Amino acid sequence: MMLRRCAATMTKERRFSKVGFVGLGNMGAKMARNLLKKGYGLTVFDINKGAVAKLAEVGAKGAESLSEISEDSEVIVSMLPSNQHVLDCYLGENGILKSAKRDALLIDSSTIDPSISETIEKEARNRNVRFMDGPVSGGVKGAEDATLTFMVGGSESDVKDAKPILEAMGSNVVHCGKIGTGQVAKLCNNMLLGINMIGVVEAFNLGEKLGLDAKLLADIVNSSSGRSWVTEVYHPVPNVLPGAPSSNDFRPGFGITLMAKDMGLVQDIATRTGAPVPLCALAHQVYRAAIVNGLFEKDFSVVYKFLRGERK
Repeated sequence: MMLRRCAATMTKERRFSKVGFVGLGNMGAKMARNLLKKGYGLTVFDINKGAVAKLAEVGAKGAESLSEISEDSEVIVSMLPSNQHVLDCYLGENGILKSAKRDALLIDSSTIDPSISETIEKEARNRNVRFMDGPVSGGVKGAEDATLTFMVGGSESDVKDAKPILEAMGSNVVHCGKIGTGQVAKLCNNMLLGINMIGVVEAFNLGEKLGLDAKLLADIVNSSSGRSWVTEVYHPVPNVLPGAPSSNDFRPGFGITLMAKDMGLVQDIATRTGAPVPLCALAHQVYRAAIVNGLFEKDFSVVYKFLRGERK
């Protein structure tokens, strides 16, 4: 009996030893590296051949196409910028679902409209392939340190199977419910983050204009009722927190174009569901205005400079 149990366990481990990763941007490349560090056999794909080459240098196999990554992998993780990128990746003419192995487990960690996840999952099920949404929170630092939080939508059995893969890239895996609920959780979180960032910027701009030192105000806020993740970890005023993007010329971090994209997704979903989001709408316009005024390559906390009337 013990030998049979050991054999079953070994079979399951082998089954999930070959992982594919699609999308090697600021987040994805670091997540993929952590899979390598945990000993997974990894095949990677990105339209940026340089990003693929860098992963190949540390042990990954570079794929020339999505079909190649599908043929090589029993689990595939994707980390892509937008709805259309994800649709093309999975449902396109040469997309993953065209050549994915039967019972393969597909995990999309992009931040997209929940309805896109639902559409892909339905098509995956028709092809005897498993799909789940698993967007992340924690930013580039969390991706590098493998401390991301995964917000997962899918069946309990699929989440259980995916957990070892996700835990190689993050420290917290939360099963939110059915397909799409991971995206709902991520978008609600990012809406709150985007609104909060602008609120912090306005408060600190006012304090500085009235002669109050930003570090002193940060100490007061962080020991008072105004404190938040933004004030404690990601402060928008330069040199208040040495590790924050604001203290590194607002290099992302989490890019302002991505924040604007997420706020736009929230507005679209809110319109469909009839949920009022007036502060989200205002914040969205502020981020879009900052982008139009030349700050499109910066972290979203660069809204501090924008509201002070500063540009590039």
